[in-house]
Amino acid sequence: MELQTWLLMVFTCCYAVPEDMSGKQIIFPVKSNTTYVKITPDMNKIFFAVTVCVRFFTDYQTKELTIFSLATPSHADGFVIFRGDGGNYRVYIGDQGIYFWGLPDKMNEWYSVCGTWDASTGLTQQWVNGKPSARKALQAGSSISGTPSIILGQDQDAYVGGFDVHDSFYGHETDVHMWDRVLSPCEIQSYMKGEVLSPGNVVNWNALKYTRHDYVVVERMQSLTC
Repeated sequence: MELQTWLLMVFTCCYAVPEDMSGKQIIFPVKSNTTYVKITPDMNKIFFAVTVCVRFFTDYQTKELTIFSLATPSHADGFVIFRGDGGNYRVYIGDQGIYFWGLPDKMNEWYSVCGTWDASTGLTQQWVNGKPSARKALQAGSSISGTPSIILGQDQDAYVGGFDVHDSFYGHETDVHMWDRVLSPCEIQSYMKGEVLSPGNVVNWNALKYTRHDYVVVERMQSLTC
């Protein structure tokens, strides 16, 4: 009986079963270097283009927050989106980063964020609540290769590790999607309006394979209509 219980605990903690997360949110309620969600992607390939979209909510503005972290065995910052204070965002690809300035930034509001990258030109862009940034060059002619480790809640300074509380995410996240192509402006605007016409083919919030680690809460979105 004890062996069966132990096996059930291992299976539950370590095996990611697809779950429809529609209408749900992941809450990181404390600042920590041990709380995170690990996502199992739906494909393992060499990426020459990427779009990542996330909605988040926080009241924390005094430090950088890691919105999304993808690491590979050769690059801890394979594809990473950071949000700083004052409406600045930073995107890393292959351990090289670039800043985007002057994007919407307020406390206690939901933000829809999409980051895109096209290896053929290197053009990288950040969208926040329907507002696009300037398009800037980053890692033209490169690729994202190797088995991806995708983490919410922490920045990976090493492959599946190297977490630092100063880079952790503190707040709520939902509607996380990743595609192996650059979405069109119309597709991104649809996401910003809450209309995901084509779910991510790499990470799909509607069929998410994930595991929770330490103090992470998954619950239904709060309804503000009474």
